[in-house]
Amino acid sequence: MKYKILSLALIASLAFSCSKEKLEPIPQTALSDAVAFSDSARSVQQVFGLYSALKAGQMYAGRYQVYQDVRGEEFLNQTNNAVTAWLTWQFNLTASANEVQNLWAAGYACINRCNVVIAGLANSPVSAGLKRNLIAEAKLVRATAYFMLQQLYAKPFTDGNGAGLGVILKLTPETSSGANDQVRNTTAQVYAQIIKDLNEAEADLPLTYGNATSNTTRAHRNTAIALKTRVYLNMGQWANVITEGNKLVPTSTTALPLTQWASTSGVVHGLNASVAAVFANNTSNEAIFSMPFTALDVPGTQNGLGWYYNPGPNGGGEFVINTTGSGIAANTNWRTTDARRSFNVVSGALTYLRKWPNPNNAADWNIVSRYAEVMLNLAEALANQATGTSVDARALAIVNAIRLRSDPTITPFAPADKAALIDLILTERRIELMGEGFRSSDIMRRGQTFPAKGVVGSLAPSAAQYIWPISIAELLVNKTCVQNPGY
Repeated sequence: MKYKILSLALIASLAFSCSKEKLEPIPQTALSDAVAFSDSARSVQQVFGLYSALKAGQMYAGRYQVYQDVRGEEFLNQTNNAVTAWLTWQFNLTASANEVQNLWAAGYACINRCNVVIAGLANSPVSAGLKRNLIAEAKLVRATAYFMLQQLYAKPFTDGNGAGLGVILKLTPETSSGANDQVRNTTAQVYAQIIKDLNEAEADLPLTYGNATSNTTRAHRNTAIALKTRVYLNMGQWANVITEGNKLVPTSTTALPLTQWASTSGVVHGLNASVAAVFANNTSNEAIFSMPFTALDVPGTQNGLGWYYNPGPNGGGEFVINTTGSGIAANTNWRTTDARRSFNVVSGALTYLRKWPNPNNAADWNIVSRYAEVMLNLAEALANQATGTSVDARALAIVNAIRLRSDPTITPFAPADKAALIDLILTERRIELMGEGFRSSDIMRRGQTFPAKGVVGSLAPSAAQYIWPISIAELLVNKTCVQNPGY
């Protein structure tokens, strides 16, 4: 783990400081809190390690987003490879499946590192201001990890207002074995903790780091706000989505130039004039939070998004775009003049998604949150909040801005009623966010059936495979953890 590598590097720098340390060295697999958080530089490095945990292979290196998307109807599997999400795609998981065990382990490893850092910083001698900032970053990472786990291992909040079983809340460091028997919390309790972490993060994170790279790869105030719009959307709490969205998105109910769809406080994020530029430029103003990769820090051959969605030599060709039936690519409302169609590249008889053409080198970062998603979150909440069957003017202005950004030749939308506007927004989400890890959550939070795709039939909310089983590795050591029904 990079945390251990970091610790080893720090130990090496201290190795010859005195003879006593030579005789009684600190173990080379860990640092004591007294050392790890002894000054500003070390404390910051420990927080950087949290981002490394968040971008682990099973998480935001790509696999989490892949799992979320291939459960939906937009992609067809080509390889029948159980190692690379085939079982997830066909709704045929067991508690011992690779993705079920590995993502659960990666999620809780990240969460525990956050808990270790939060506890370590509490007693650190660093300045009070820096301490608040760093703890806030740790809380945002922890909230993100918990949200990811909830999306796959638990029924959505909107099913019973959070009354069902969620995952296990662990908020204190676990530095030794034992105390394995921990019950699952309710979904409402987990979401309450996620919101608490994000609220506290928003209050204590800096407004900006002063440079585009840090403003994209480290959490700042607007990062917390953007993630809250996503969390509240998944809770079906429209008023809260609107409250958070209003902090970042203009309140105009009329069409605005693209450059004016932007935040005005903190880091200035906005709707980029070119959707292609969002993926060609890692620090585009549209990217609110991204996972960076370099030539020495790659997502891994079977982790990166491009591996799954590109043919060789740049990828493994695991999944192709579903161009018929239920897939959004077959929707005639997604016109050929739309610039987002340029991501759909035909190779042979198959169509691949090329948002990430270079997944295994430094070229492609993984976007966790971008401004267009925040706009769509807000538009959906506004549309749902409207009284009666009325069309919310601001929601319509937002969805028109996003469509016109990529297809300026289209006549602006003019839906007849509220239901038609909501349908437009949901369709626009499928087009705009395709392959970015939202489709499964968007289906489940609205209580919908997963549509049939290829040889795989539809899946109703009542089916066991609607959510993942709890990892067998957890159940073997945690005798109080309840398995999801049907497994």
